[in-house]
Amino acid sequence: MGTKTISLADDAYERLRAEKRENESFSDVVRRLTEGTSLEKYHGALSEEVADELEDAITQRREERTNQHRKRVEEIADAFE
Repeated sequence: MGTKTISLADDAYERLRAEKRENESFSDVVRRLTEGTSLEKYHGALSEEVADELEDAITQRREERTNQHRKRVEEIADAFE
């Protein structure tokens, strides 16, 4: 296995070093911290039906929050009139 030399800003190095555990190399830290960051492994985890239901629920909740926000803004505006 080869090695690569990379440059890190001091603050980035300190963050990486803070994550380093005893007897762990920096390569091990990078592998551990970046493991599972890809969402590709979750592609297809939900059935299309469940995904559609979830999307509908999210859309409905967003609409409710928007309506609640609009109502609060109107109440505040009315209070200043």
